[in-house]
Amino acid sequence: MQTHFTIDCVIYSFNEGKLQLLLTERNEYPYKDWWALPGFFVEKDEEMEDAVKRILYEHTGLKDIFMEQLGAFAGVKRHPQGRILTVAFSTIVKYEDVKSKIKPITSYMRQAKWFSIEDLPELAFDHYQIIEQSLRKLKESVNYSTVVYELLPEKFTLTQLQQAYEAILGKSLDKRNFRKKIANAGFLKELQEVQKGVSYRAARLYKFDRRKFQKQIGME
Repeated sequence: MQTHFTIDCVIYSFNEGKLQLLLTERNEYPYKDWWALPGFFVEKDEEMEDAVKRILYEHTGLKDIFMEQLGAFAGVKRHPQGRILTVAFSTIVKYEDVKSKIKPITSYMRQAKWFSIEDLPELAFDHYQIIEQSLRKLKESVNYSTVVYELLPEKFTLTQLQQAYEAILGKSLDKRNFRKKIANAGFLKELQEVQKGVSYRAARLYKFDRRKFQKQIGME
């Protein structure tokens, strides 16, 4: 038996210079054929943490992913079947780590697909509202968390780093000022490696020094 509340999952990644959001195409009513956040009803005797894991796996094929609670949404008109509360959870994944694993295993969803946050399709329910709140939280966390580096591969260029910042903040940053600020922060490790397999001049690669970052913000 199902409860009268649901779980919705906001999953971000970063690819081709764009912040990406994972959406699922619904295969049942209401909103059949619409795109939506991965989500479903919680079972009556199911702990919420277990429901998050189950729904995430069934609708996207992903597992062992840490999900952080974003908030509850209970608008009167958010669901055609009446007031159904949803608890939204969010996470960030590295695109290369998950790109081959995305595949719903439930018939309730037809497919799962990445969309640029700048070019989202029309969405079911109040999912725009949920996404907007998660984006605000993401922007607020940029300067004091590792969120940007969770999006990037282990080794990255300064251009990729700037693109990730710009994708989250939704604005362009001055290249010289950005690099000066990053250099002064002191938590990047310059590698004796450059990009491979590119048709243009290969750029220097860097790694994020998590320990220096934690020390700088007082976590050590």
